[in-house]
Amino acid sequence: MAKVGSVSTPAPVVTPRLRKLLYLVLALVALLFANAAYLGAVTFLEWWTGHSHQNYFYQYMFLGHLALGLLLILPYLVFGLLHMRAARHRRKRRAVRIGYLLFGAGVGTLLTGLLLTRMGGFDLRHPVARQSIYWAHIALPLAAAYLYWLHRLAGTKIKWKIGVAYGATLAVALLAMVWMHLEDPRAWFAKRPDSPDYFQPSLASTESGDFIPGHKLMNDAYCKKCHADVHAAWSDSVHHFSSFNNPAYLASIVETREKAMERTGSVQASRWCAGCHDPVPFFSGEFSDPDYDLVNHPTASAGITCTVCHAISHVNSVRGNADYKIQEPLHYPFAFSKNPFLSALSDQLIKANPTFHKQTFLKPFHKTEEFCSVCHKVHLPREVTDYRDFLRGQNHYDAYLTSGVSGHGSRSFYYPPQAKTNCNQCHMPF
Repeated sequence: MAKVGSVSTPAPVVTPRLRKLLYLVLALVALLFANAAYLGAVTFLEWWTGHSHQNYFYQYMFLGHLALGLLLILPYLVFGLLHMRAARHRRKRRAVRIGYLLFGAGVGTLLTGLLLTRMGGFDLRHPVARQSIYWAHIALPLAAAYLYWLHRLAGTKIKWKIGVAYGATLAVALLAMVWMHLEDPRAWFAKRPDSPDYFQPSLASTESGDFIPGHKLMNDAYCKKCHADVHAAWSDSVHHFSSFNNPAYLASIVETREKAMERTGSVQASRWCAGCHDPVPFFSGEFSDPDYDLVNHPTASAGITCTVCHAISHVNSVRGNADYKIQEPLHYPFAFSKNPFLSALSDQLIKANPTFHKQTFLKPFHKTEEFCSVCHKVHLPREVTDYRDFLRGQNHYDAYLTSGVSGHGSRSFYYPPQAKTNCNQCHMPF
């Protein structure tokens, strides 16, 4: 107790030094609330529309959420414990009791957040447990905000001007986040083909009409870190050796490009092949260079990479000839970093928010036979033959449909006990 004259006054429960810590806690909480409001709004929008609205900026905000939460742990615990020790004997017992509940709600928020990040050796995967902790992580900070209001009502007088400024800061931060959410960094430095007909006579095209940098489609080592078994199967597959790393195809494409140059002065006719066989140099723009090195260029041996198939965003039809659209995939921050710490941080984001990864790289049509039809059914157009508008090439898609294996072929002599609903069940069972 401190004495002023003959009157005893209680020592302040928030000393000047502790007040600085309080301001730090409140600042971090303000940023977290603005950040959480943005993340929650995107999540609600996804639930409402049934479509993914997570983007590159969202991942940085998610990373910021994790960072702010981790930064908050120590100052929150220190302030809370010191504040409770100083206030435990105060006469305003209601304020003290609510303060205990408030501290507990804050600790619960931090603890559930740590559990959801799947950090260290604790990897929470059980769907029911994870969902329960997720909703607790949402409910606890809302309860904490309400308890803080009650705590202040029961304690010292609320300084409403500070509260209004606090709310205004949150609103400005939210508006800034909305503006950044509308930006797409993939478009900032994108290069566009000189002609809108660049991709023809292949039916493939990019969603934006821009080129896709080759390295964005070749990061197979990134996939290998978590999908080593699938990567091993792909490494020896015909998909991997679909391009100029296949001697038979190399000889064919060399002749095609030579004949096209003789006939039209351009290698454009060979793009018909590239939509399926050489997607990396095709979509990055190198393929159309007459001097493109078919053997030594970094993209020449890429083949059909993991990312190429999983970055396809739409199957336009089942007529084949690469009739699909592809888009540059969105990755987690630091996915391509060579720095071990940043690379590990990117991996941690996948664990903490795997939904974004799944929505980006595994779409419903990937499990259908129509997806395979885009390249396993072809016809030669006039741009290639120079005399006929249509010549049928290989057609595995229709052969599958008319077979007994698919369950659709009335003329088939063979029917398995159970039909195969897509090509992958036999050809890519892993």
